[in-house]
Amino acid sequence: MRHFLDLRDFDRDRLNAMLETAAQMKAGEVSSMPLAGKSIGMIFEKPSTRTRVSFEVGIRQLGGTPVMLAAQDLQLGRGETVADTARVLSRYLDGVMIRALSHDTVAEFAAEGSIPVINGLTNLSHPCQIMADLQTIQAHLGALEHQIVAWFGDGNNVANSWIEAAALFGFELRIAGPEAYRPPAHLVAWARAEGANISFVDKAEIAAKDATVLVTDVWISMGDDEGNRLQDMAPFQVTETLMSLAAPDAIFMHCLPALRGQEVTAEVIDGAQSVVFDEAENRLHAQKAIMAHIFDDNF
Repeated sequence: MRHFLDLRDFDRDRLNAMLETAAQMKAGEVSSMPLAGKSIGMIFEKPSTRTRVSFEVGIRQLGGTPVMLAAQDLQLGRGETVADTARVLSRYLDGVMIRALSHDTVAEFAAEGSIPVINGLTNLSHPCQIMADLQTIQAHLGALEHQIVAWFGDGNNVANSWIEAAALFGFELRIAGPEAYRPPAHLVAWARAEGANISFVDKAEIAAKDATVLVTDVWISMGDDEGNRLQDMAPFQVTETLMSLAAPDAIFMHCLPALRGQEVTAEVIDGAQSVVFDEAENRLHAQKAIMAHIFDDNF
């Protein structure tokens, strides 16, 4: 039984195989139904647009039946343990995707249940998003190892998964943001031990120079304390001036939802170098590929 909890649980070859399948699925070159006859649960502790729709549509397109389970629909919200919930749902379902407040919930579900678990987002990582992002980069720019990825803003769950991807795929990763908001030191240490080329800079312009991919995310996620975040992050807004410092064919990425005028200007996210809607679409294809490889040994 395989889970999809974090990128670093897989080697580069396995992830590349998933990305190849994703591209083939997007091109309509895969007709198999690896989820035929299977019921896949979708547990949401946090609201969602892209994760909810892309997984539900993807499960159906692969022949499966999605079972939507909001947090308020489960006894989890009334005190039942994660372990008991995992054991019970394992008797009904063939797999589950979980979008959780805490990474510990997903890890415990995987440990205590007997069905594959996919991490749809936690406070620590967002591997499905990064797989869609990598697919998008390959489609627009080619080989991943040749890229310079510049991240602007908070060292959040998405940034954490970018760090794992840098260690696995060999591209350069520059992280520009206030020192107080940097990703966990132990994760960075792991990535560097794996050979990752990761640098931290306190000037957005340094990160943007000759970068091929510029990426950001909202500065305040659900559950975050606003505090001084808006003030602290302001120097790292992605603007047309910042984009002009990047490589001529550079692309702008954002996992959405976006707040124009905060982390990115409207001119950038709605401009010619923005690929955010290709990126959003690729959530569907990347997640279908992940599910195919998790549930079907023929992939």
